[in-house]
Amino acid sequence: MATGPRAMPMETVPGSGARKAALKMLDAVLRRGETMEQAGGAANGLPSFADRALARAIAGEVLRWLTDLDALIDSATAKPLPDDAKPRMVLRMMLAQWLRLDTPPHAVIATALPLLAGGPKRLAHGVFATLTRGEARLPHLPTLPQDVAERWGERAGAIAAGIAEPPPLDLTLRSEDSADVPEGESLAPLHRRLPRGAAVENLPGFDEGAWWVQDLAASLPARLLGAGEGRRVLDLCAAPGGKTLQLANAGWKVTSLDNSSRRLERLRQNLERTGLSAEIVEADAMGWEPDGLYDAILLDAPCTATGTCRRNPDVIHRIGPRQIEAMALLQKQLLDRAANWLAPGGRLVYAVCSLEREEGEDIAAGCDLKPDPIAPDELPSGITPTPEGWVRTNPGLLADSGGMDGFFIARFTG
Repeated sequence: MATGPRAMPMETVPGSGARKAALKMLDAVLRRGETMEQAGGAANGLPSFADRALARAIAGEVLRWLTDLDALIDSATAKPLPDDAKPRMVLRMMLAQWLRLDTPPHAVIATALPLLAGGPKRLAHGVFATLTRGEARLPHLPTLPQDVAERWGERAGAIAAGIAEPPPLDLTLRSEDSADVPEGESLAPLHRRLPRGAAVENLPGFDEGAWWVQDLAASLPARLLGAGEGRRVLDLCAAPGGKTLQLANAGWKVTSLDNSSRRLERLRQNLERTGLSAEIVEADAMGWEPDGLYDAILLDAPCTATGTCRRNPDVIHRIGPRQIEAMALLQKQLLDRAANWLAPGGRLVYAVCSLEREEGEDIAAGCDLKPDPIAPDELPSGITPTPEGWVRTNPGLLADSGGMDGFFIARFTG
């Protein structure tokens, strides 16, 4: 006599390791408030690149579509499951695999039910079966949590459009003439865009240092300082170093400052790989003092990173007013300090990968330095300055080409 759905032991189900890792990642993000980068350690021990990629893909799709997945689950249960209940989390994963990753329902069931060993497998199986029989569907675009949609206001629709899919891979090139550069779309000088999914270390030109990974939006702040011609520039909060590499490649004499030894090690590795050079300083910018003034300063300030939501959808669920307020205070303090280190006539670029006005427009409006408006011809096609001469990007910009991270950028002169 049938007694309900049965599942093979977890360790005997092909692909089970990736599902188990994805569950751990989601628990770390949604229950403990960790970042995707921190939670990603759960996948690091998996035996293959494919397994690690699958774990991250499942977790990412759940976080992108969380509001809509929960709505489907609630439509098929007589009594709503608690938000942090394990059956709800497993059902989110099951639906994400079926509706977003095109995993056949029988494979979803075989790999998901073992995650509920000793728990309510019958409930999960029943809810999933109800939704598959009813041909459940997700909306065209992800539904943002209500508080997030209200915070982003009229931009919310464009941002949601930009996060519906994981982003492509952007590279910044050392030279357009290199034979080691992968083929791809170019949206700006020294830029290539490739389809997502490739192992970066296996791409042509990696070992030769012909390029480094950097989102198109993240490459804009350094571009706006122009050619260095041997002048001194301070890259504040520099690690992991994409902007330092850009500045060194543009002929600046770079001082790169950051307080994270782990992230600075990545910068050292990238400098060695690309053959570029910079002075590296491990220090807290709030206590450090330079030995002289700089011709240019790039302050890519610590922020909530909500602008990276298309690649790090955890920020949609982790970040709220408390974190935004704390980051805005730190950014103002850093900008005030950096302004004192700028030589007369020098340029300072302030940037954050945040979608929040408190971290962008409000900080720039309160800066005591003289504005140096950004001109349209300094930006890639499709990106235009604001009336104030600032730059505000969001994930929905250049959507036909794969979008871009959300950044705010302002430029000043001493």
